[in-house]
Amino acid sequence: MKYSEIQNIINNADFSLFRKLNISILRNVMIESMVPYIKFMAYEMDYEAKIQIGEYDNIVQEAMGHKEGLLKNDTDCVLIFMKLEGLSWKLARRFAALSPQKIQKEVQSIKEMIPIVLTGIRKQTNGMILWHNFEFPLYPALGISDGQHPHGQTGIIQELNNALRDALADFPNAYYVDLNLCISRVGGKNFYDLRYWHIGRAPYSLLGLTEIAFEDFKFIRPLKGKNKKCLVLDCDNVLWGGVIGEDGLSGIKLDKTHPGLSYYELQEEIVNLYHRGILIALCSKNNSEDVWEVFRKHPDMVLKEEHIVATQINWDDKATNIKKIAAQLNIGLNSMVFVDDSDFEVNLIRQELPEVTVIHLPKDKTVEYKEILASCGFFDTLTISHEDRQRGLMYKAEAQRKELQVQTPDLESYLKSLEMEVEIKFTDDFTISRIAQLTQKTNQFNLTNRRYSDADIKAFAESKDADVLYLRLLDKFGDSGIVGVCILKYKDHRSYLDTFLLSCRVLGRGVEDTLINQALKLAKKRGCREVIGEYLPTSKNIQAKDFLPKHGFSEGGLIFDLNQPLKAGPAFFKKIDPSVNM
Repeated sequence: MKYSEIQNIINNADFSLFRKLNISILRNVMIESMVPYIKFMAYEMDYEAKIQIGEYDNIVQEAMGHKEGLLKNDTDCVLIFMKLEGLSWKLARRFAALSPQKIQKEVQSIKEMIPIVLTGIRKQTNGMILWHNFEFPLYPALGISDGQHPHGQTGIIQELNNALRDALADFPNAYYVDLNLCISRVGGKNFYDLRYWHIGRAPYSLLGLTEIAFEDFKFIRPLKGKNKKCLVLDCDNVLWGGVIGEDGLSGIKLDKTHPGLSYYELQEEIVNLYHRGILIALCSKNNSEDVWEVFRKHPDMVLKEEHIVATQINWDDKATNIKKIAAQLNIGLNSMVFVDDSDFEVNLIRQELPEVTVIHLPKDKTVEYKEILASCGFFDTLTISHEDRQRGLMYKAEAQRKELQVQTPDLESYLKSLEMEVEIKFTDDFTISRIAQLTQKTNQFNLTNRRYSDADIKAFAESKDADVLYLRLLDKFGDSGIVGVCILKYKDHRSYLDTFLLSCRVLGRGVEDTLINQALKLAKKRGCREVIGEYLPTSKNIQAKDFLPKHGFSEGGLIFDLNQPLKAGPAFFKKIDPSVNM
């Protein structure tokens, strides 16, 4: 969309029911023209962006707290734009005239400044930090000689970027944003606007600012639990060229040469997403036998049956089938992305299931299919955990559990036959990221829907006034990983149930009952007299509404009196390891 169109949408938007997204910007360039793009991308997430911009070229002072109200406890995200020209004009513009000693002096000064800025920001806020790196020059100072040795201008800027990345790694919830990737996507001559750089130190074109904002929201979206979990794919003219029912196995287009290469490369990208923890499902109007013949017999299928966690291959309408996939996987429709080449099908989903995000693959742009999927940004996560990499296998195991349930006469017998083992432990350095990720992603069984970063979880874990517990579940079909989180806060002989959540994959197995029992025992062990629960309703967590009253919390104030006897946990678990209560 044009800049004016985006501005018009923002000006006329109704933000009355939207939550606030507080963003502060520290900069040594003029970046004000980026504000509408930030507001628009926040609007698409159902947030109202409230943006504060620091003074021009005043980054260090503001990081040290010299501008009241710029960085606060409720700041969600801090964007840092520190262009090299504003730090060292010599390195950026007079590099060829510098001696090696002067180059290193300039480099060392910048390296020393970076942790000072980060430390100052962290004293004021735990909000996410997105620091945009130093850009490579389009025309290096030493010309073609620059790239021939590591100490040319490009090599020195890479050294600075490496130092920046290393420094950010020492601060939780702080991330490196690669502007050089943004430049490569749109092209250097399109990324900059030299007129505005000369007139007012505003270096980036509107196209460049759009790309930067889009890159930033790849980080902000998962922070707020708005990234997607499931990719739902049509088959004909998406996974292969042609219609399998008409063209047959040998007639469809799928190989490592044109025109089949477009579909081959798209499948490679889909498999990449699978290994990042994205669920892959099929929704196709087709004969099931024809589709599976391609998967099993075509020599150039990169996507395999083992990658697919759910299917609806039939002649029903796709809106109905997508709802069935969501129910089968027990995820919300707003966690799904549907990909199809048909105008009719994508418009049907947009109309019937507006919660589902749609990617339309234009029939005349097959060579761009991989790039369209890779560039969408819907599936990015702040970390990729062991659970993410194993998610496809976990859902396969879940299918086996459901098959066993059908064969077992009653629920109690079924749960016992799973041979479930539960571990409940305090968080440690290895589990902080996964716990933060669960608070960001879990919507359905989440009593409060509070979203926390790695830095937040680390702070709770280190506080003497809080405990962070996680629950891991294993059974005879495999390891489900860390699927439950409980955060308890303590004050004046009271414990407050700040967060209590469980992955939808394991609901109904008594795991939630075990976790609340152990949390109550821990609160009692800590010397508390009562536990104060909280349920904050959303459009997605209705199934958690009665959980606390069911477990002995008073109906009105959701208070659990720890003087009353604590219930025993479910008897059908093979093993419960509550090391938090040892």
